Amino acid sequence: MRRKFDVTTEQPTTASEALSQASGLSRQRVKDAMNKGACWWTLKGKQVRLRRATRELKAGTRLQLYYDEKVLGRKPEAATLLEDKNRYSVWFKPHGLLAQGSQWGDHCSLLRRAEVELKRPCFLVHRLDADAAGLMLIAHDPKAAGALSQCFAGRTMTKQYLARVTGVIKLQDQLIDAPIDGKTAVSRASTISTDEASATSLLRVTIETGRKHQIRKHLQSLGHPIIGDRLYGKPAQVPLQLLATSLEFDCPISRQRVKPELPEPLHSLAT
Repeated sequence: MRRKFDVTTEQPTTASEALSQASGLSRQRVKDAMNKGACWWTLKGKQVRLRRATRELKAGTRLQLYYDEKVLGRKPEAATLLEDKNRYSVWFKPHGLLAQGSQWGDHCSLLRRAEVELKRPCFLVHRLDADAAGLMLIAHDPKAAGALSQCFAGRTMTKQYLARVTGVIKLQDQLIDAPIDGKTAVSRASTISTDEASATSLLRVTIETGRKHQIRKHLQSLGHPIIGDRLYGKPAQVPLQLLATSLEFDCPISRQRVKPELPEPLHSLAT
């Protein structure tokens, strides 16, 4: 059950004490929720997460606690740091890990895992479905975040994926350009291999645009949804078989052509 608590302090107090009194939750539960990113307050005109339970608050301070035991009880999957480039880093996001959190918490997000591991500011550059796995970039200052985000928005970034789909299909640089939500969407797919026994095919997909669920929708439109796609196909005993394997772009920071790739041990999908 989701509960939201909106508290304005009437006298100086600590964050955990104010929230505990208002919510009826123990201080330990409040502390855990705050640490997992479920508490918000206004700092310098911006609404941000407040994690420190012992934070001293003035009278008139407004706090919001978004409490959901199910969300807070989730265990985050382990993300893997592949390369630290100082102003940005390259990560492997596993199936089930969010790119970023929500108002109900962020402990099960790549952005938070990166903050904890690297102990420096982290900014989201692009997105990858929670159900999918693969490469992601995390920026470590606002200018780097803006410059890298522009590479994705400006179609100067080559993004390559592997997808295992239902059915046997043979494609060679097949253009798929069905609009998504009324916007231009361009994907290209080629068959790497087929498996007659399991009636599946392994495809390499490159996308020129980045619409929400673009690859999932485009492959479903061919009549070959991705295995494990509970939205556009059928649930399966394996996670969504979609893997972001490489990125290639002119780095606005180093001014060099770079191509981060997923290492071979992480470069597989279920058969």
